[in-house]
Formats: sequence, C-alpha cells, structure tokens
Amino acid sequence: MKINTKWNVKELILLLLMALVFVPIFIELWLHRFLLQAFGNTLYAGTMTGLTMSIIFTLSVYLIALKPHQLGWKEVGLRSFSKSYWKWIPVWTVLLIVSSILLLIVMDIFGIGVDNSKTESLKEQVTWFTFLIAFFSAAIISPIYEEIFYRGFLYKWIRCRWGVGAGLVVSSLIFTVVHIPTYNTLPVNFISGMIFAWTYGKSGSIVPGIIIHGVFNGLAVVLTVGG
Repeated sequence: MKINTKWNVKELILLLLMALVFVPIFIELWLHRFLLQAFGNTLYAGTMTGLTMSIIFTLSVYLIALKPHQLGWKEVGLRSFSKSYWKWIPVWTVLLIVSSILLLIVMDIFGIGVDNSKTESLKEQVTWFTFLIAFFSAAIISPIYEEIFYRGFLYKWIRCRWGVGAGLVVSSLIFTVVHIPTYNTLPVNFISGMIFAWTYGKSGSIVPGIIIHGVFNGLAVVLTVGG
C-alpha cells in the first residue's frame, strides 16, 4: 500500500504528548482514582476510564491530524478494503491467539507478570451486566480508538518517513508501553501491534485490525469469565 500524508512533526508530538503524558496522568491516574472512589468497583471505574480515553484519543486525532488539513477519517484507515483480504482475517486471528498462548505459557513458567485488577474484579463479580460491560469495553470500544490512533495515525506517520520495518516496530513498541503496568500482557501487546499494523499496510484499511483486535479481546473476556 502506498502511503502519503500531510502530517508533520507537530502533529506527532502533540498526539504523543496526549497518549503518553496527558492520558496516563490525568485520565488513567487522577480520573480513575476519582471514579474508583465514586463507584467502589474496579471494573466500573476501569470501563468509564476506558470510555473517556476513547473519546479523548478519537477527538484528538480529529482535531490535530484531520480537521486542520481538511481530511476525512479515510486518512486514518477507516475505509473499506478488498473482499479478497477477508480470508486473511481468520488466519491472523488464529496466529495471534496461538502466539499469545505460547507467550503467556513461557511467562508463567518464569513467573513473569502481575495481576490485572480489572480482570480480577470481573472474576469476583460475574453477572450478565458486568460481562456485557467488560465485553463492550474490550471488544468494541478499545479496538476502534486504538486502531485509529496507533495504526491509522502513528504507524502511518512513521512508515511514511522511515519505512515499513520502523513503522511496525516503533508503533508496536509505543502500543506496548502504554499498556504498562499490566506487564503480563506486554509481549502479547507487541505481537498484536505488529499484526494489526501489518494488516493495515496490506489491506489499506484499519478495519481488519479492528475485527481481529475485537475478536481477540472479546475471547479474552469470555475466557476470563469462564475461568
């Protein structure tokens, strides 16, 4: 896929400051702490925090990268893709699931990882309501805004200047870093970031990545409840 963009360093710096400074400090720390006190429930607080993050990420991309250049959402990959690419979606989904399982097995053997408080909260309070909240957050909200930002904008910006390899690795590293402190998922985040970026590069659309991302996250929620 040929990639061209009107974006410059200013857009990159502003959006990275949003993702790496503003959101972690003001949303994931301060707002989450406030919501945790208000709800008294880690799952509810985490879900509301995630919803707020999705709005901020999506709005930031629009206001910083799209609107000033009079660009539409197609610029960040929200577009249709070739019917012939549909066959690759289950292939990459299975590959991601298998590689993630193998990574987690290896990490478990070496005792690497920390608990995910939101996951633990879901396990302790399993109802249809909490399941639907967790599933909607993980399988729908997160895949959409994360693919818009990390692949639609970030991967595209890096690839346009430094090539496919740099785009895959750097965007996936940043995608991994923002998932700290859930250290037990970081290798999985990196592998998934590589797969999502690759599908975007090959299909010209972030939709395949959104689908794979959503299926993977949704399956994780189902297995968490079932486990």
